[in-house]
Amino acid sequence: MARRNEERGDRRNREEERDSEIVEKLVHINRVAATVKGGRRFSFAALMVVGDQKGRVGFGHGKAREVPEAIRKATEEAKKSMIRVPLRESRTLHHDGAGRWGAGKVMMRAAPPGTGVIAGGPMRAVLETLGIQDVVAKSVGSSNPYNMVRATFEALKVQSSPRQIASKRGKKVGDIIGRRETEAAPAAPARE
Repeated sequence: MARRNEERGDRRNREEERDSEIVEKLVHINRVAATVKGGRRFSFAALMVVGDQKGRVGFGHGKAREVPEAIRKATEEAKKSMIRVPLRESRTLHHDGAGRWGAGKVMMRAAPPGTGVIAGGPMRAVLETLGIQDVVAKSVGSSNPYNMVRATFEALKVQSSPRQIASKRGKKVGDIIGRRETEAAPAAPARE
């Protein structure tokens, strides 16, 4: 019995430790009014993005009568829905990607060191909490923050690392990465 309680305590400590590393960003708050007999009743909807800046990120949506309660609900949902995204050199994406949700479309490109996060609004919040330092991103179509965040997540879900590709194909990682360098380097002109 005592051992079981110790295990529960250890598990709680690990969860608290993990939660302490998580960065939370408020993306959008929406005030909604419901017309009732005595006038209008206001409530708030919050969109939050959380991440550990090491390749895990999630988003959540919460609604409540007060702003802090809406933020708390959104944060809890975001922590439950976190996904892992493979990063190259812990700073950028492995390859270009595009995502779509509703009328919101996003495009993301891997960038060389020193580029920074070139992205706007909701996309920037997602990419920064993910831990990406160099990326070029563009949103086209709807600028609705909910659609933009979801489209960004769709683009991030299809990211794959050379290790994942190599295991799918039954090859070595060196074979996959070796091709990347040979394709990137232009062929030397033939001398006569």
